[in-house]
Amino acid sequence: MRVVVDYDLCESNAVCMGIAPEVFEVRDDDFLYVLQDEPDESLREKVEQAATRCPKQAITIEG
Repeated sequence: MRVVVDYDLCESNAVCMGIAPEVFEVRDDDFLYVLQDEPDESLREKVEQAATRCPKQAITIEG
């Protein structure tokens, strides 16, 4: 699985970070950082939930 973020859509509201902090982080500069581009399969459920709950639908999962 590969996590892809459309940074043109992303508002860095940290919803994804609240769901999957192992994968997403919004830092003090108010930008979203993907900590794991290809997270382990054990995180799939969290990553899918983060993608689904993203207010701007800026997160997609490939694979």
